[in-house]
Amino acid sequence: MEEILYNVPLWASIPFAMMLLMIAVGPLFFEHWWENNKNKLIVSLALGIPTSIYLIATGLGVQLEEQLLDDYIPFIVLLTSLFVISGGIHLSGDIQAKPWVNTLFIGIGFLLASIMGTTGAAVLLIRPLISTNSQRKYKTHTILFFIAAVANCGGMLTPLGDPPLFLLYLKGAPFTWFLHLLPEWLFVGVMLLLIYFILDTYWYKKEKPENIRADIKDITPIRITGLVNFIFLAGVVLSVVFINRNFIPQMNVEERAHVPVYVKYLREIVMFILSAFSLFFTKKEIRDNNKFTWSPIIEVAVLFLGIFITMVPALLYLKENAASFGFTQPWQFYYATGALSAFLDNAPTALAFHGVASGLPEAIAAASAGVSNGIFNGISFVAGISEILLKDIAVGSVFFGAMTYIGNGPNFMIKAIAEENKIKMPSFFGYIFKFSLIVLLPIYIAVHLLLTYFPF
Repeated sequence: MEEILYNVPLWASIPFAMMLLMIAVGPLFFEHWWENNKNKLIVSLALGIPTSIYLIATGLGVQLEEQLLDDYIPFIVLLTSLFVISGGIHLSGDIQAKPWVNTLFIGIGFLLASIMGTTGAAVLLIRPLISTNSQRKYKTHTILFFIAAVANCGGMLTPLGDPPLFLLYLKGAPFTWFLHLLPEWLFVGVMLLLIYFILDTYWYKKEKPENIRADIKDITPIRITGLVNFIFLAGVVLSVVFINRNFIPQMNVEERAHVPVYVKYLREIVMFILSAFSLFFTKKEIRDNNKFTWSPIIEVAVLFLGIFITMVPALLYLKENAASFGFTQPWQFYYATGALSAFLDNAPTALAFHGVASGLPEAIAAASAGVSNGIFNGISFVAGISEILLKDIAVGSVFFGAMTYIGNGPNFMIKAIAEENKIKMPSFFGYIFKFSLIVLLPIYIAVHLLLTYFPF
């Protein structure tokens, strides 16, 4: 297979950089204006339409079409289905907020994140966790560890867990491949829960006696409603596992142009039906209790429309010029992906570095030989790039998404819900200097060093 040269100039990536910059600074400096989804759509179209015109005019319309039809639509449909279905499950109650109880809450969320997504697990558990700790004075640290463990690091083991992983899945990584990330997931999970338990035990001992008595007195049993949605959630999981190119050859990119629409988008159609079932069979009061609205998923849809369009020139440029960037070592991909994931959005960051890895000489040679998943010249390839590099991109994007409030979608949402409940949260930079740099970064460095020199 002959390598295709696109000759995309670097300046064509300016709209992508502007899009990511707006996502980063919008909530900080234009909070009131930025919170309106209509304004986000205006930004996406203002940057996306000129980029589309440029791509079509330069003969790259096919690449734009593939990006929207093969990546954007499956991405948004999956997130929407997880959002709708998890929004139909309500967990309520107020039990005693002992350190082991809070640690168990966060641990359960950590486990659920890979099954129902970081957003779904966070939405399900954050309010009962806040209710359980309502009588306690010291609880900010609980929300911080919840953001790290449930809204980010827990979603490592499946493509459903976190958006960057699903995008890598769409690039060809098999569903079960993400289980290879179990050692990193387990190490970080154990470290987060252990450190949290020690800290929460310390703060629990500093609570006033009257707070503890009130916590013991105000007990409401844990109750879960909307159980039927677990069936629909299982349906989404099975759809991602089995409705793909590995089980249905017609869904391969090379074949998709010659098959009916219902085959091309069979997975998305099934997810849409499951979401409709969830809306139909879930009582309205359950969604009301969850304060369910369509605003968050609309926000994701309009922002990622702009991201997916404007990133096409950037991805093509990265792929063609990857060899000149000096990124060859796994640790470079781990920390570079992590650094950008922390301050941009981790989903497009993962795609960008996948583009860099796919432009390295060994990846180009494997692609020319028709190898996407397999061994070529002694190197294991997954999703068209070296498996080692893919692992570092995946781990870096997910873990480092917890380093700031803007690294991953659920982070700001959890912060907002906590503040609604009168929990004082650190500022943007306070979060970084008081939590992520002193707690998360050492763990991330440790897991990388440990598993680099003592691989399982």
